[in-house]
Amino acid sequence: MRADALRRRTAVVQAARSLIAARGSDVALDAVADAAGVGIGTLYRNFDSRAALLDAVALAILDEVHAVTQEAAQALAHSPQDAWDDYVRRLVGLELGALTAALADHAGDALARDVREAQDRALDGVGSLLAAAQGEGLVRDDLTPLELVTAVGMITRPQPEAVRRAAPDLRERMVSILLQGLRPEQRGAR
Repeated sequence: MRADALRRRTAVVQAARSLIAARGSDVALDAVADAAGVGIGTLYRNFDSRAALLDAVALAILDEVHAVTQEAAQALAHSPQDAWDDYVRRLVGLELGALTAALADHAGDALARDVREAQDRALDGVGSLLAAAQGEGLVRDDLTPLELVTAVGMITRPQPEAVRRAAPDLRERMVSILLQGLRPEQRGAR
């Protein structure tokens, strides 16, 4: 693929990702093309359907989850608590709610093989990191990788404008609550 075509394709995926994170996965494809600075024809030359575009968004996010997880695994050895907290915040920054919304559109249908493989690879990495964090005593032992990703996804689901105005710090507050809730119970604490 030529460099300029790759830039346009990447712009479409990034625009779709941003719009899905803000509005949900039923965003108009015309709006995606506009946000990417391309015509609707360019969008359809790259993605022959909404499902193909959603797959590309899911793959981009899953690749980033994998990369962030690998970086956190390396950082865990040096400063475990900081590495874990940073990891959760970086997952939140990836707008996993957009991934949840995109994959939910495939409910009832089989995920594309490459999406399923990327999802499995990302969850395996999260599982390994989670086991290491649990071994360090940073995270409760009963937390699963899917529960962690789902919790982060719920925090990053698109929120109505009224909620964003009324509680502009809601996401950060929810992340703090999540991090506290993930910690193991202290013996004798109630």
